[in-house]
Parts: sequence; C-alpha cells; structure tokens
Amino acid sequence: MFFLRMIFRSFSRQFKRRLLIAVTVCLSATVSVAMLGVVFDVGDKLNAELSTYGSNITVQPKADAVVSDLYNTSGSSGSASDADPTAFLKESDAPKIKTIFWAFNITNFAPELNIHVDAGCSGSASADSCKATNVPIVGTWFAKTLHMDSGESTVAGMNGMRSWWKLDGSWPKDDTEQGLIGTTLASKLGVKIGDTVTLGKTISTGERNQVKVKITGIYDSGDSDNNGMYIPSIVAQTLANLPDAIDKIEVKALTTPDNDLARKASKNPNALTQDEWETWYCTAYPSSIAYQIEEVIPGSVAKQVRQVAALQGDVLQKTQAVMVLMTVLSLVAAAIAVANLMAASIGERGSELALMKAIGATDGAVSRLMLAETAVISLVGALVGALLGSGVAQIVGHVVFGSGITMRPMVFVLVFVLLAVTVLIASFSSIRSILNLKPAEVLHGR
Repeated sequence: MFFLRMIFRSFSRQFKRRLLIAVTVCLSATVSVAMLGVVFDVGDKLNAELSTYGSNITVQPKADAVVSDLYNTSGSSGSASDADPTAFLKESDAPKIKTIFWAFNITNFAPELNIHVDAGCSGSASADSCKATNVPIVGTWFAKTLHMDSGESTVAGMNGMRSWWKLDGSWPKDDTEQGLIGTTLASKLGVKIGDTVTLGKTISTGERNQVKVKITGIYDSGDSDNNGMYIPSIVAQTLANLPDAIDKIEVKALTTPDNDLARKASKNPNALTQDEWETWYCTAYPSSIAYQIEEVIPGSVAKQVRQVAALQGDVLQKTQAVMVLMTVLSLVAAAIAVANLMAASIGERGSELALMKAIGATDGAVSRLMLAETAVISLVGALVGALLGSGVAQIVGHVVFGSGITMRPMVFVLVFVLLAVTVLIASFSSIRSILNLKPAEVLHGR
C-alpha cells in the first residue's frame, strides 16, 4: 500500500513531466510506425510506379542475343535497325510467360515483330510527298485477352506498356487492319486520324504483299518511335509472310532489387549451391524471372533491362534508407528526451526516494518503481503513437503512391521492441543516480 500511495503522489505532483514523456514516446512511435510501415510496403509500389516507364525484361531469340539493342530501354522497335530480323520466336509461345513460378509478378507483356515496309497514303500513292520507304513497323498486341489453360484470363499488350505516350485518338483493336502512327511519320505522310495508309513489302520470293491500315490514333513517344507505326501482329506477319513469328517480347515485372546472390546467379546460375539456387529461384529477382521465362519459351534469351532494373533498385534503397534514418533519429531523440525527463524527475524526487531507501526499500525496489512508472507511461504513448503512425502511413501512401499502405503486424512488434530498448537505455543514467543516492545526506539537505 505504501508503494501504491507513493506512485499516486508521484503522478499527482509530476503530471506535466509524465505527460511530456508520454508525448515524446508517442511522437517517436508515430514516426517509427509510419516510416517502417512504408518501408515494408514500398517495394512493390515503387516498382509499380517505375514500371510505367517501360519494360524491365526483354526476350529475344538466342541467335539475336548479342544484338546491340538487347538492353535498349527506350521501348523503340524496328527503328533501332534498318534491317529486318532473321531469327524468330513463336507468338503462340508468348502466353507461356504467365505460367512461370512468378506469373503474378508479370504485370504485362507484349510480343513484337519488327519489320520495315513502304508506306503511302491511300488514293495518292503517286505523290512523292505521300510516300515513305523503309518505314519501321511493329506488329504487336494492344489489349489482347488471353485464356490460360488454368481457366484464368489475362489482358496483355501495348496499351499497358506505353503509358508515357501522348496519344491522340484511340488504341487499335487486335486482329484488325487498324494501327497507330507516330507524329513524325504522320506529318511526313500528311495522315490524320481516320485516314488509311497502304503498307507494302516485297518478300524473299519476290512477291509483294500489301495491306491497307486505318489509323485510329497518332502517338508521340518522345523518341525515334515517332518515325514508325504499330499494327496488330497478325497484319505484320501477313505482310512479311512470317506466320506466328515474333522477334522480341517486352515484359513488365514486379521485381526485388539485385543483391550479391542475384548478381552471382546472373553470371552463372550453375555456380550456385543448392541452397543458394533455391533462394534465388524463389525470389523475384529480375535474373530469376528472366531465367524462368527462358525455361518456358523455347530458343529464347531473357535479359533484364539494366537501366530500369538499376533505377528501381537505387530508388528503392535510397527511399528505404531515408525512412530508416528518420526512424533512427526519432528513437535517438526519444532516448535523449526520456533520459533528461527522468533525470529531472529523480532530482525533484530525491528526498522522496531517499526516504524510501531509509525505511528499508532496496536499490532494486526503487529502481523497479521508477522503471514501472516510465514503462506504463511509455506504453500509453506507444499505443497512441501506433494508431497515429498507421494513419500517417496511409496519408503518405495515398499522397505519394495513390494507394493505401498495408500495415504488417511485424511493424508494430518491431517498433514496440525498439521503443522498449530505447526507454531502457535512456533509464540507465537515472538508475545509476538512484544507486548513488545516499539517504542520510539527502534527508539532511547535503
């Protein structure tokens, strides 16, 4: 009963100081929960944001694996070369990408057949101002619905791969004689939306194939892609007399930034130990996903687009580092504040604590009393801070990423452990003061 009365009087006399401790811990918990909550959930959101700027994995035939544009991140197609491809993959194999272990991390993909054709305006092909030769054409999917063997359906195509394009008009429909034309080529041919462009190509047998494509939209990609056109893959294959042929697949995937294991595996997966191989294969590294794509698409080489993958990893690591630093600084500030407040509290309560020791209380009992008071106050502050931190994390998520943050239980456990350690460390100096307290000197005013 004596100790309970002492605790009650302590709370009554030093309410403001106790309130300051609670507020300090509350603020530290708020920052820690918010920052760590974002850190644990920011990976997928950052990758999703960055993946809007192009594919991060490209798939090509093995014969073309050494082509200089293998790591091209611009998304440009046939404009990168004046020659048509000579090695091909099967378009019918492309949906197999969604059957790999990390299928749900594949957010989109689009096969491409890059060819060159002659283009002219319908009805005025004789006009020099309405002709263009060796025009780069990309046969692809725009928003193709795929029905998988598992019974699931997915939509793949350029509609979700070129989000940075400025498009005037609408996307073409797959498997129709419709297409998109770049602003540069449209200006050269004098083509507007709704016009028809005649595409012609002479194949290896000497025959000339020709098709008329209706323009549904004019795009501005901001690069050399503006010199070309995008048409459905079936139309390009018909022009080039290359049924079921593609020479490239662009893949968007949510990935984990590379580490030493991923870099080792990307050089030679066979050099990994069994445990390393299982860890690498079951982690969504770009190299792991690329390896699994190669497994399901015969004769292919899949490579990560180094610039995009490096950007994703760098941005993610720097963002996480800033948030972890803010968490550490908040904990350090809390430790300093709690230590000072407890020291001031012990200074004010010196005679009270000395009296307790004089009537028989041990150093351990007095120390436990002070720790119990601080722990109760800190717990209240931590609980309130955890609730506020969850709210702050959602605000950060909606403002920065346009979606909420998934708060994992591990975040709250980690924050409470960190705060407990912080408060305990901050209490050490105060405990030493209690141990050095001499009742006789304090009670006699010395």
